[in-house]
Amino acid sequence: MDVAARPPLSGSRTPALARLRRATWKGERIEWSGYVFLLPFFVPFLVLTVGAIIFGTFVSFTDWGIVGDPNWVGLDNYVKALSDPWVPKIWGNTLKYGLFVAPTTTLVALGFALYVNQRWPGRTLARTVFYAPNVVSVTVIGLVWVWMLDTQFGLVNQYLGVFGVPNIPWLTNPSWALFGVGIASIWWDAGFAMVVLLAGLQDIPQELREAAAIDGANRLGVFWYVVLPLLRPALSLVITLQVINTLRVFSQIYIMTNGGPAGASASVIQYVYEIGFSKYQLGYAASLSLMLFATILVVTFVELRVFRERSW
Repeated sequence: MDVAARPPLSGSRTPALARLRRATWKGERIEWSGYVFLLPFFVPFLVLTVGAIIFGTFVSFTDWGIVGDPNWVGLDNYVKALSDPWVPKIWGNTLKYGLFVAPTTTLVALGFALYVNQRWPGRTLARTVFYAPNVVSVTVIGLVWVWMLDTQFGLVNQYLGVFGVPNIPWLTNPSWALFGVGIASIWWDAGFAMVVLLAGLQDIPQELREAAAIDGANRLGVFWYVVLPLLRPALSLVITLQVINTLRVFSQIYIMTNGGPAGASASVIQYVYEIGFSKYQLGYAASLSLMLFATILVVTFVELRVFRERSW
């Protein structure tokens, strides 16, 4: 093989589109077979995702109610959202839920990942047990936790009662409802986050930890100055996914509390569902959905920039 004919290593960082353009201008032959195999994914993606966004954007500027032709109303739906008394409430609920669930899930998953990354008998079984809830349907998770958090007969209150804690109305009290749903969400989603962080931990060379220990670093120092900086890509992915999931939470709340009591646990997506499919105000529901979509894009962009620029 002619080593001198190889392209420089820095070329591997060139975006695929730029390489494709250069190949086209130079008259080089392009292998299209690989792109053909991607079509079964990209065609449904373009239709169901990009097409849905375009259609939803159009609907958000109309007063469409499923029946009849949509009438153009301009920005009326967005103006209505600014004066809707439910909008601050559902956004507040969603943000409170996210501030509790996203960091807690990440910390729990990190603890699990550090625990099962050690060499000890039974760690394979522990990984399976920690990950198992994530493969269960969210419907099953919600129903199980409705039973476990029951005020009178739930296992959680029965266990806390042993220590003299009075029964807590996890899902029936406005002050506790979001917290109760959040507990179920953490238990359900921590397993997936653990797998991502565990993969990141196993990519860290053991020699770096041993070198830090030889230099006098204790276990906390090794974690803070060696493990955590190298785990940043995995942490960035986990935190970003957690924030997105919490902002668009729906199923857990719909199954466990249905937004109650008195709207104390209603989320943005649940309100969109109610407006769109119970009251048939599809134009207004689409405008709320696009506002949430824009929020997720901005938050995700900021998170990625912060993780890219931060050096621990």
